[in-house]
Amino acid sequence: MTTVVLVGTLDTKGKEYDFLRQRLREQGVDVILVDAGVLGPPKARADISREEVAEAAGADIRELAEAGDRGAAIDTMARGAGEVAKRLYAEGRLDGVLGLGGSGGSSLVTHAMRELPVGVPKLMVSTMASGDTRPYVGAVDVTMMYSVVDIAGINQLSSRILTNAAGAIAGMAKARPPAAGEEKPLVGATMFGVTTPAVDAARERLEELGYEVLVFHATGTGGQSMETLMRDGFITAALDLTTTELADDLVGGVLSAGPHRLEAAGELGIPQVVSLGALDMVNFGPMDSVPEKFRSRNLYEHNPTVTLMRTTPEECAELGRCVARKLSAAKGPVTLFVPLKGVSLIATEGQPFYDPEADEALFGALRENLGENVELIEMDTDINDPEFARAMAEKLHERYQVWVRERKEVSR
Repeated sequence: MTTVVLVGTLDTKGKEYDFLRQRLREQGVDVILVDAGVLGPPKARADISREEVAEAAGADIRELAEAGDRGAAIDTMARGAGEVAKRLYAEGRLDGVLGLGGSGGSSLVTHAMRELPVGVPKLMVSTMASGDTRPYVGAVDVTMMYSVVDIAGINQLSSRILTNAAGAIAGMAKARPPAAGEEKPLVGATMFGVTTPAVDAARERLEELGYEVLVFHATGTGGQSMETLMRDGFITAALDLTTTELADDLVGGVLSAGPHRLEAAGELGIPQVVSLGALDMVNFGPMDSVPEKFRSRNLYEHNPTVTLMRTTPEECAELGRCVARKLSAAKGPVTLFVPLKGVSLIATEGQPFYDPEADEALFGALRENLGENVELIEMDTDINDPEFARAMAEKLHERYQVWVRERKEVSR
């Protein structure tokens, strides 16, 4: 029978979770209620107790309660709930997970959700869902549903919203994807608006060669999602054409993927073909959101909600060193393609971010710091030239075929 797992703090939201449990049973699904509360007595009967959740995190529930530290309690119970969720999934007792809460409850429950593989239905009813949801969603497929009113009792509005949530997760948990057909190797590719022609051309060639290409928008979470799928074993080759998130992380833009971007493929030893897509830019919101210290820089209004800032020669040199360091540490096959005539649509001659000095600082730092394990290919084209894109696709195919043969030989 399809089973939905409810994770929540029953000391504060017991009545609401009991309501959800009843609505889910009306949808014809089994329910496992997990109590992640600490400070007060539970207001609903749990199937998995708070003691068990705390123990899964290596903690004692009494000590957590006596400490009276809400932040520490949330962190501990989030980890414990994540371990419980993983165990239930491994046992075949979790087809979907649903939670509700404010900022603290959302943080706790979505931590547990993010421990589950992509594709497992995850729905969070939250007071925080109309704002910045990135801390809750992370790099996986958590669905956020705005509660409109605070989650404090059952009333005419909240009963409708929670009933909708129960119907939604029940439907997702019961749904079965169609047969996938022929299973093809999955390639992760990174794209930005200013590198779209290149990725489209490379994707088409890779599909002709027998691959399925997953394209990720390099907006911070895009790079994180791609690398999460690598670590989960879904993606086995990388066409990392657009590494722009590194620039945002270095300079302080809004689309950073964190300091460990461009490391997963290398750590896993899977084939990767990399380029320098959109390293000419750092991303901000509307023009008036650009920090004062950057107002005199070369700024370009991409659209009313996105402002781009040209990276300087000094920043480009540091980006070159960063890319070289990460690729040189790779345990598997890696090739770096350098487009000598521009790393984005707006970095070519005559465009607003054309800056040969900055480009040469980037290229020079790469040449000086790349390890011998990295194959360097420089082409006298811009990044969106179809010849450049196809060359990257062909190289990845070559690298992947060799990698597969080597793995087969090792396993014999």
